[in-house]
Amino acid sequence: MDENEENKFEEQVIQNTSEGIISPTLLEEEMKRSMLDYAMSVITARALPDARDGLKPVHRRILYSMHENGWTASLKDHIKCAKVVGAVMGDYHPHGDSSIYEALVRMSQPWSLRYCAIDFHGGNGSIDGDKPAAYRYTECKLDKMADEMLIDINKNVVDMAKNFSEDKDEPIVLPSRIPFLLVNGSSGIAVGMATNMAPHNLREVVLGIKAVLENSEIEIDDLIKYIPAPDFPTGGLIYGRSGAIEAYKTGRGKIIMRAKAEIVGTDASGQGGKIIITEIPYMLSKENLVKKMEELASDKENGISGIMDIEDESSDIDDSDSGKKKGAQSKIGIRIIVHVKRDDYAEVVLNQLYKMSPLQSSFGILNLALVRGRPHLLNLKQLIEHYIDHRLEVITRKTQFDLNKAKNRSHIVDGLIVAADNTDEVIKIIRSSEDEANARITLQERFNLDEIQSKAITDMRLGLLTRMNRLELENEKKDLLLKIADFIDILDKRERKVAIINEDLDDILKKYGDDRRSQIVDAAGDIDIEDMIPNEDMVITMTHAGYIKRTAADTYKTQGRGGRGLKGMASKDSDFIETLFVASAHSTILFFTDKGRCYGIKVWELPEGDRTSKGRPIVNVIEVLQTNGEKVASFVVVKDYDNAQNQSIVQVTQRGIINRQPLENYQNLRKNGLNSIKLDEKEELVAAVLCEKDDNVVIASSGGNAVRFPIEKARITGRNTHGVRGIRLKDGDKVIGMITAKSDDDKILTVTENGFGKRTKLGEYRITNRGGKGIINIKTSERNGKVINIMNPNEDDDLLIITKNGIIIRVCVAKINVIGRATQGVKLMNLDTGDKVIDVSDCGKSDDDGGDIEKSELPQTNPEDLLEEEIIDEDDDVKEEADDGESDE
Repeated sequence: MDENEENKFEEQVIQNTSEGIISPTLLEEEMKRSMLDYAMSVITARALPDARDGLKPVHRRILYSMHENGWTASLKDHIKCAKVVGAVMGDYHPHGDSSIYEALVRMSQPWSLRYCAIDFHGGNGSIDGDKPAAYRYTECKLDKMADEMLIDINKNVVDMAKNFSEDKDEPIVLPSRIPFLLVNGSSGIAVGMATNMAPHNLREVVLGIKAVLENSEIEIDDLIKYIPAPDFPTGGLIYGRSGAIEAYKTGRGKIIMRAKAEIVGTDASGQGGKIIITEIPYMLSKENLVKKMEELASDKENGISGIMDIEDESSDIDDSDSGKKKGAQSKIGIRIIVHVKRDDYAEVVLNQLYKMSPLQSSFGILNLALVRGRPHLLNLKQLIEHYIDHRLEVITRKTQFDLNKAKNRSHIVDGLIVAADNTDEVIKIIRSSEDEANARITLQERFNLDEIQSKAITDMRLGLLTRMNRLELENEKKDLLLKIADFIDILDKRERKVAIINEDLDDILKKYGDDRRSQIVDAAGDIDIEDMIPNEDMVITMTHAGYIKRTAADTYKTQGRGGRGLKGMASKDSDFIETLFVASAHSTILFFTDKGRCYGIKVWELPEGDRTSKGRPIVNVIEVLQTNGEKVASFVVVKDYDNAQNQSIVQVTQRGIINRQPLENYQNLRKNGLNSIKLDEKEELVAAVLCEKDDNVVIASSGGNAVRFPIEKARITGRNTHGVRGIRLKDGDKVIGMITAKSDDDKILTVTENGFGKRTKLGEYRITNRGGKGIINIKTSERNGKVINIMNPNEDDDLLIITKNGIIIRVCVAKINVIGRATQGVKLMNLDTGDKVIDVSDCGKSDDDGGDIEKSELPQTNPEDLLEEEIIDEDDDVKEEADDGESDE
């Protein structure tokens, strides 16, 4: 059908649907809708864990159903697994008994979970891949750690939802006193996505959480000191650190796992002997491992000739070590012996086994979890932050529940005190009343009580009513008032909630903390990838439309005078190169956004392209920009941090606030960014520069003023602080830029919105105090308009001037007149009526013309413009205000 017919069809379908009429539907539309519904159902209701409690729905329902039925760790006897499966399936999870039983069994396997949630009796499978016994033969109850997941669930600490039959409520998340997702990990395959999260050591995770609670700005590089790598239930070796570091920073990574092996019984030369394997890689079937090694031993051509025999002496469980410790988890009893031939070297055979057998395996980390019902890829810090946020909410709701309960009891105690003071009269009223309802009404009228208080009195047994002690009630009232005050204090203060979380973590650590099982060893070739990148010069280009790339500097060959140059980026959609500079591959580029955040990226991490390529959008290089709606306001290139103690990052906002921080604060900055400056509402960051101790800064405003002062006048502050006043602005004025300079011979370029501008030597800007109103930078008038940019370009650079109507010209800096400070400047560009200059960029010195943009000759200048400085009296300068410390904000 054509487009008109299709539109009519859709309108008819909508009308029929609203009227309750069954109507035909386009097959492709129904397939698309059904597939999306199915995919979201699998993603949210089956395959992915919740970032808060780390559980999938089936696991959550099993634990809640067992808790609800009283099958907890304190129960003396174990319950038939068939009874548990039936209860879960009948009340909460109508998806078949096999899926429920498999999930139940897995939560009891010490080779699958680092910390088990189910205490199991009977055959629950084996590390060889054996299936568990049928649920009619096995028994279970909750483990003590599972009880911790459900503490306070009856105190309205989590939201509840109706079950499939709408006759019961079930929690959408558990309170989770244990950071279950971090310590046990998770795996699952959804539609179009999957998750594979690694288990960790509880002791290390607790220390990491406490570190984030203490310092919310902690970097992942510092967090890794507490949580260095995963800790697998089967132990083994983690070979190299780079995979874990990558996973912790990005949410994706690959861990190389090796079996733990010991060589014994060799001769003096290292020949013969035995290789004893006691720990194997996580999720590896021991039976398959032994089978593969036997195949290698028997293969004469492509196998391992040094293996004489293989023995498997493993037991199911070895409780000799941690099993005796209260709260500790059992270890797997692995013991595989590889006998090496007498004339072969055991070390060589072991390395061959690592290379050719599953004795060395990889674990691909993909930290995909549900956040508010949507799948998100999370780094280590984000996983911890979601757990902390969840616990803060649980504690808040628990405290509110206890507060309400205490207030209700206090209210009842007030009524009981009245009854204790008038016991005889109360008894007389109750005896003389026709019924209980009449007695309550009489008590309310006689003693000014409400229905709740009167009901509490009439519900008491006569014996208790006569024996009521006023002193005991008053003491109870005092205790309740103290509790109420404490609950209110907890609700009002975040630090009190954090303290409670810390107390819970300390308790968990004392009960269940154990030593790391997986040993971390440095890989022979475990080096930083940057060490493999040549530190050569790169040309970085950024276009007006926001595309960025790097190109090797030697691509732009030196040519003799009169050469034609090389073809640059192909112009498309009127885009052009706005910024071009050279930096070494190991340099760091710090991007500062208008919202006060900073993102760092190495030059070698930028997308590489040839001279004619456009590059990639910067929102794809720094992906956070795309989600937060931020725009890059400025950038700083840092060659290295060797001299960081003598350098600082200086930022300035539209309102004239200047913030100076040591460069060291940005040494370990990566793509995920950090808050660089604290901004007030509707305030934006304008510029950021790299300064040395002897630099001067010049801050310019749109109204034509500028202030110059030594950077040492601005004190060093911490990151994510407001800073101090750099320039005092008039009403309606705003800062448009900031530059640094050292020599009085440096020439400052100022451009206005009506296409005028000038260059002036820095020496004409006298040094003033920070926080003053400054001096005249350029005479703004109706002819000039407001100032839109201030720069410090090189003499042989080119400028791109862009207007609101999309007109662009390229002007050589050397052709712009050097004139006095308090002048109106000269005409740089002829504008159409109503058009304005909106931006000026330094595109550096290159033969690349930025696409189809032609170099422009400057318009004719009115000689009176050049002479105007002669009639400007020095008294016209704005008097600066002394900086006595009162200017700071």
